[in-house]
Amino acid sequence: MARRSEIAAVYAAGLVQGVALVTFPAASSILTSPEYYGLSSTAYGGLFLPQALAAIAAALAGPSLIRRLSIKWVFLAGLIGDLAAMSLLVTSQFFIGDGQLPYAILLVATTSLGIGFGLTVPALNSLAAAFFAAAADRAVLYLNALLGLGTALAPVLVAVFLGLGWWWGLPVLVALLLVGLIASSLGLPLTVPTPAGTVATGNAEPGMPRRFWLFAGFALLYGVLETTNGNWATLYMTADLDASTAVASVALTTFWAMVTVGRVLFAAIERSFPETNTFRVLPFVAAAAMGLLAFLPSDAPSAGVLAFGLAGLGCSALLPLTISFGQRELAAAAGLLIAFYQMGYGIAAFGIGPLEERAGLSLTTIFGAVAVVALVLGLLSFRVVRSGPPGAHSS
Repeated sequence: MARRSEIAAVYAAGLVQGVALVTFPAASSILTSPEYYGLSSTAYGGLFLPQALAAIAAALAGPSLIRRLSIKWVFLAGLIGDLAAMSLLVTSQFFIGDGQLPYAILLVATTSLGIGFGLTVPALNSLAAAFFAAAADRAVLYLNALLGLGTALAPVLVAVFLGLGWWWGLPVLVALLLVGLIASSLGLPLTVPTPAGTVATGNAEPGMPRRFWLFAGFALLYGVLETTNGNWATLYMTADLDASTAVASVALTTFWAMVTVGRVLFAAIERSFPETNTFRVLPFVAAAAMGLLAFLPSDAPSAGVLAFGLAGLGCSALLPLTISFGQRELAAAAGLLIAFYQMGYGIAAFGIGPLEERAGLSLTTIFGAVAVVALVLGLLSFRVVRSGPPGAHSS
């Protein structure tokens, strides 16, 4: 069992990382408003392409960096990347109206955030699993619940600060929290022990690589599903359901809040409702939610909020369970699966803008297409779970 201070640092970092991750999507109304940055849908989506690429590169490099530097310094480097992102976001506002400079600063900011996410999240998942080796699935779910709580808080905090007249208060707050986390973590060991029960290199079965690609494909498609909701919910609510900015923020908050609730719920009931059942059922819940969003009338913003809540529940435990199941078969699974998740993130974050502006597809139509993605996840989930080592996925 790790010391309490280490556990506190890891789980607090999960919460702060969640807030940082959704700061840009939560501020989408600011980024696209003609009164502020005036970004088009394509330019807004383009912000997340370097973030996804940087996160993929960082996640793939993470295992090698951990061997060279230690997991503690990779974790701290990720937090520093997040800090740079928040600092650049605050700085960019002082250059609004100065040509393309604000957008260039935002691109560097999202790149920094991608590096921070790609380094920090795999390290957090590995540390949480190692601290509670006897209940790794539950530990990872609770960690990701805190990350989800952070993502739910971000749009609420943006709305609060916007009401106060200084929307940039959120990145300032996150930056201060990151400084505190970095300072408090410097003196902690933050090491990953390898007693019996943790995944060690060489423990995987000979057939593992083929099975890993099932996990990787699942993580990629899940990235498309989650990001369609997380990055485009606000614009969908305002453009397709004629909702106010405040109601749109409520929809995004509801999505991430239900992601958090689901992770806590399914961790708490795992004895009576095993993780394998959760993994198989949730994609179909998400598919139902996306199908509902595809057919909502334009005068039903309240129904949109409820549908995003259902989508959040459907997404909730899928990524943490993909990671914990995958780590049983491959030592570096956390970083690799985060990389594939980020590929899906990039596809949805960047690709939806051109589909809307150039191909003429509405967000309603796109959400309907993503319902099919969720159905594919549901079918794939049976193969992913079934392909693990005997007894690996029993509760």
